[in-house]
Amino acid sequence: MVLGSCGNSKKSVSSTTGWAYNSPDHGGFEYRAGYEQETGPGLVFIEGGTFIMGQVEEDVMREWNNVPRRVTVPSFYMDESEVRNVDYREYLYWINRVFADYPEVYRKALPDTLVWRRPMAYNEPLVENYFRHPAYSEYPVVGVNWLQANDFCSWRTDRVNELILVDAGVLELDVNQQNENNFDTEAYLLGQYDGIEGRRPMRDLDPNKDTRRVRADDGMLLPRYRLPTEAEWEYAALGLVGNSYEERLTNRRIYPWDGHIVRNASKDERGNMMANFVRGSGDYMGMAGSLNDGGDVTVPVKSYYPNDYGLYCMAGNVNEWVADVYRPLSFADTEEFSPFRGNVFETKVLDEEGMVVDKDEFGEIRYREETDEDILDRPNYRSADNRNFRDGDAVSNIASGEGWTEADTNTGTMYAGSTGPMGSLISDRSRVYKGGGWRDRAFWLSPGNRRYLDEREARDDLGFRCAMTRVGPPQAAR
Repeated sequence: MVLGSCGNSKKSVSSTTGWAYNSPDHGGFEYRAGYEQETGPGLVFIEGGTFIMGQVEEDVMREWNNVPRRVTVPSFYMDESEVRNVDYREYLYWINRVFADYPEVYRKALPDTLVWRRPMAYNEPLVENYFRHPAYSEYPVVGVNWLQANDFCSWRTDRVNELILVDAGVLELDVNQQNENNFDTEAYLLGQYDGIEGRRPMRDLDPNKDTRRVRADDGMLLPRYRLPTEAEWEYAALGLVGNSYEERLTNRRIYPWDGHIVRNASKDERGNMMANFVRGSGDYMGMAGSLNDGGDVTVPVKSYYPNDYGLYCMAGNVNEWVADVYRPLSFADTEEFSPFRGNVFETKVLDEEGMVVDKDEFGEIRYREETDEDILDRPNYRSADNRNFRDGDAVSNIASGEGWTEADTNTGTMYAGSTGPMGSLISDRSRVYKGGGWRDRAFWLSPGNRRYLDEREARDDLGFRCAMTRVGPPQAAR
């Protein structure tokens, strides 16, 4: 049995040439109209728009690192809840089974369970039990650094797209994949992974061919899972869609819920905490017999009420990694549309004939950072690595020397990141995290507040959730 192409059943005609689409008699060029993106597993659709990004309450820390300004965020998808321990254990199980010949891959992905230790606290039961014990399966994974979170997102993309092809009958489910012979979305699209052909391969409308692999223009595969940008995370956390009517915002929010307090104001649950945080000095969960927020450390990821987008624990429980590199003045530098700091532009590695080189030993397509030659004539950007763009370094300027063609190679004039007495904790490895956690006071629950941590480090109150780009129109089909 052959799976039909993704084009319309009714033949349409090109308005440019008059040739018929999806017709073997006219060469077989395929066109699919009326595409609507499917919502990936675990995701919630977030309709984008304009909002005031930044702090909306007094900056008691006096850092002034998120001054309010109006930006626009494109529509996207975000995980309903934080990534759970059971989700991350599934990831580790797959890695351990597929990359048995590369034990370093498994070790690299392991969360740091020692983040629970404190010099003057007895937390060894959490070190031993929190990640592995079934009692904590629905709790958010912690001890995961920014790099590990990104690797998880890549793995999740490939497993979701692989199952899409399996369910469509294009591929047979292969549970015996090993080493480089594992499904990778990019490798499949580039013809570097074949897998086991299913019972319903994709029919090729080219009259000279019978079947083909799924292509990007079929729209069958989903965009990649990734960490949300800081703007996306803040926009989704506020959930202002619940407080607006015909472009009129009725109430601005300090937290992901209405009001200026952290207690439930409804009649039935009045007084109950809306999130998991530290109420006051030494008070992490309330008094016995009436535990208020219900959590001594973290709580299950679907605790408390979701916000108006249907997202759980966007304040409290655990802080969450976002994609952005931290700079205290990013609010003055980033774009008004889809603001983000952290771009490092890459390109696929090609051979002498201009073809993509073979995938690496882990089954992934090889990339390299763009060179000055690659971007020589580009008017829209002048550097591949833009993490420190406009942060005080001279190289951010198009011309920095006495002559128009001179280049300044010193990019560390402001944030050196050195260990000396004049060094800074801020570097190109500093990543933003937001949301507040079970160790934090209520101040950090406001989505506009931001902190940073080295991307190689982890905490016991820091997790993450995934996002996905929305392709096509910003409104979902109704």
